[in-house]
Amino acid sequence: MIFSAVPVEQAEGLTLAHSQTLPGRRLRKGTVLSAEDVQALRLAGISSVTGVRFDETDLPEDEAAAAIAQAVAGPGTTLGPATTGRVNLFAEHRGLLMIDTAAVDAINLKDEGVTLATLPAFSVVQPRQMIATAKIIRFAADRSIIEDCTALARDAGPVLRVLPFRALKAGLILTRTPGMKDSILSGTIAVTAARLEALDSHLVFEHVCTHDESAIALGISAALAEGCDLILISGASATGDRADVVPSAITAAGGSIDHFGMPVDPGNLLLLGRLGAVPVVNLPGCGRSPKLNGLDWVLRRIAAGVEITSEDIMRMGVGGLLMEILDRPSPRQKEEAKAAPRIAGLVLAAGRSSRMGRNKLMMEVRGKPMVAHALDAALGSNLSPVVMVAGHSLAEVSRILPPGVALVRNPSPDLGLSSSLITGLQALPEDVDGVLILLGDMPLVAPRHVRRLIEAFDPTEGRAICVPVWHGRRGNPVLLARRFFPELLGLTGDSGARRLIADYPEAVYEVEMDDNAILTDVDTVEDLVGV
Repeated sequence: MIFSAVPVEQAEGLTLAHSQTLPGRRLRKGTVLSAEDVQALRLAGISSVTGVRFDETDLPEDEAAAAIAQAVAGPGTTLGPATTGRVNLFAEHRGLLMIDTAAVDAINLKDEGVTLATLPAFSVVQPRQMIATAKIIRFAADRSIIEDCTALARDAGPVLRVLPFRALKAGLILTRTPGMKDSILSGTIAVTAARLEALDSHLVFEHVCTHDESAIALGISAALAEGCDLILISGASATGDRADVVPSAITAAGGSIDHFGMPVDPGNLLLLGRLGAVPVVNLPGCGRSPKLNGLDWVLRRIAAGVEITSEDIMRMGVGGLLMEILDRPSPRQKEEAKAAPRIAGLVLAAGRSSRMGRNKLMMEVRGKPMVAHALDAALGSNLSPVVMVAGHSLAEVSRILPPGVALVRNPSPDLGLSSSLITGLQALPEDVDGVLILLGDMPLVAPRHVRRLIEAFDPTEGRAICVPVWHGRRGNPVLLARRFFPELLGLTGDSGARRLIADYPEAVYEVEMDDNAILTDVDTVEDLVGV
């Protein structure tokens, strides 16, 4: 192929590289110039044009694009017409897009003038949705290059195919712990049913039992007896090991564990097992949310009849940070997804310090009053607003109050911790998304501990109560979503967030810390040693 500018008198038979506007007509790019076209160009005062002439080794762009598209098109795909060196490929029916990515790469690496672009592998596609496009960059491609590309596609087998979803009958086993609300179970059932319906499968069996190995194993057997060809298990407590309750129940029922954990977030704690030919999936906590998560990636393949190996799951890491991906949001959803939650900081400092014998919050620790450390942790962590609740030591505390902290008085501090919590909550604005509760007698808690809790907080993904842990022990401060405010306002005595943590285990997310600061409080003079 020769690409050049030529005198208009020599342009007959030239393929025009750029459109030309003439009086009363337009010669479009790609036009093969006739004698009449050359005469019109001459009369328009155009002395030269740019175009291409082909030789016997060249395959025109439309023929080349059609050859590539036909070679890669597999079952469930259809082709559009060839035009301007492009052929689009479409899904013939609804299903899962399967792509031989190595073959696509090999074709694209063959020559810069030959390109094949596709949707991501394992995309859910609809009938007539475009799934790929073959495009020839120049006006022609070398015949030998196209032959090599089509041979690559043939050797690979179907490069592109769309697998229809199967109508699976699914069973859902839900476990519960004492105090778990029925609304959690019903919400999980509704979300799971909708997730399955989107894949043309149906929830036909539901079973609620205690979070116990034998009870879950009985539920699995009952689901098999109902003819379920997919079993899902939503545990009240997150699975932490292959020897934990749910996987043990699967093996007790005669099944096996294929894989535990996945490099997809949300979805890290997914567990995949099977009983014979029936897949068994232990849902991660995010399975209760309708948002895209690792569970969807696994269910899509199961519904399409695609075998999932342990290696397949381990290869899901690239693109697996789903918490940062907006799944076709509306403009309003997109704006909200980008907005960071507004978390208020509540510093509780209204106690009597009865065990210390004097106001411990004003005792010097590392060069400043003990309570000042809690204020520093709040102010250094983007909490807004920061409110401190004082009672018996109101006058003393007010003298050390830094800018940016609101001080409120608990009129009844002797009624216990709950009275300070209620006083502080009532002082917060209505637009906060959550509150982080700091205790004034924990001077080792630093901004980094608070920031780690805030970073983990995401109620839509089931992380509505964030609790710090160190070596398996839970501590303070605790971060709670706004939806728990009504129940916090109803607490009495020395009750704090502990009761809600017990009542809503499905909403609790443990955040691992790097030291024991979250466990260190000061109640006596002896506690000051080493602080």
